[in-house]
Order: sequence, then structure tokens, then C-alpha cells
Amino acid sequence: MSFAKSLAAVPARGLFPLLALCLLLPLLSACGFNTIPTREEQAKAAWSEVLNQYQRRADLIPNLVETVKGYAAQEREVLEGVVEARAKATQVQISPDMLTDPEAFKAFQESQAGLSGALSRLLAVVENYPDLKSSQNFLALQAQLEGTENRIAVARRDYIEAVRLYNTSLKTLPSMLWAMFWFTGNEPYETFTIPEDKMDVPSVNFGTSSGG
Repeated sequence: MSFAKSLAAVPARGLFPLLALCLLLPLLSACGFNTIPTREEQAKAAWSEVLNQYQRRADLIPNLVETVKGYAAQEREVLEGVVEARAKATQVQISPDMLTDPEAFKAFQESQAGLSGALSRLLAVVENYPDLKSSQNFLALQAQLEGTENRIAVARRDYIEAVRLYNTSLKTLPSMLWAMFWFTGNEPYETFTIPEDKMDVPSVNFGTSSGG
């Protein structure tokens, strides 16, 4: 059946809304209809990268702990603190569907901040063991950890920006109208709220600079 015949088969009272819809569809994109779902997907993708980098850090920790233990087994309390903090951090996970849950997001932040603190204490202990600081295995882990912490910082920054854009689209024109009448189930995403000075990456300078 041709398009003209299809239109002819539509009752007169239903023809106008159908034609209006056909005319409006090409304008939806220009009016911000795609803004909310596009920015939502971008925020989800940015969150996935945050998780990937935190997981990368968690994967490094067992080898780091074992290497330190080989030279400083007496630092039992510090080593156990890192292991416990890693366990907590890996247990608290947030899927993209949970990004609107403030309590879940807060728990995730706190668990990762706890691991950062435990790592900082462990790396401070290393200063007391020159042989450990010069170990090739440890130096390789040092470089990997430093790179991972930098990637975490970048991933967090990108996620914060993606969420800012998505949340803004829910409360500014013209996309706000689509949120009110079409994307009614969309809610603002949570973002990192721990103060910047509390999220400093663990120092990985083990005296290898000229001043060490």
C-alpha cells in the first residue's frame, strides 16, 4: 500500500495529528529532544571508565603488598590495612543504573577514599626500607601505580563534566521541556563530593628524585 493510500485510509479526525507528527519529527533533534539521552549515555560511559581505572588500581595492590611484605614483613598493621581497604573498595560497586542513588554513591566514594588513605600510609612506610625502594619489582609497581592514579584523576574529571552537562540538560531550556513531558523517569546523577584535598592521589615519590 502506498503512502498516499495509507493516508487516505486514516480517518479525517486522525489525519491532522499524524501529519503534524510527521512534520515535527525532523525538528525534534534541533529542539533538544536528543540532548538528554545523549548526555545520559555519555555520563554512563564516563562512569564505566572511572570503574575501570579504580579496578586497575585494585588489581595492582596484591602484588604491591606482597613486594612490601618481602622487605618489611614487620609492618603487619599497615599491610593488613591496605588489604582490608581494598576488600571494602571492591565490594562497593555502582552500576550506571545506580548513579541516581546518593547513599550508594557516597559509600563508593568513602570506600575508594579509604583505600587511597591506606595506600598513602603504606607508601610512607617504604621510606624506611632503602632496599625495598631500589627493588626493580617495586620500581615497576611504583610506575604502574603512579600511572593508574593519574588515569583515575582524569576519569573522575571527565565523569564530573559529563554529569554536569547531563544534570544541566534536565533543568534548562529547551531540553528541560522534554524532561518534563517525555523523559519523566530521568533523574540527576550523583557526582564526586569529597573535597579535593581529601582525594589527593597517594604520593609515589620514594626518594628517587635528586633530593632523595
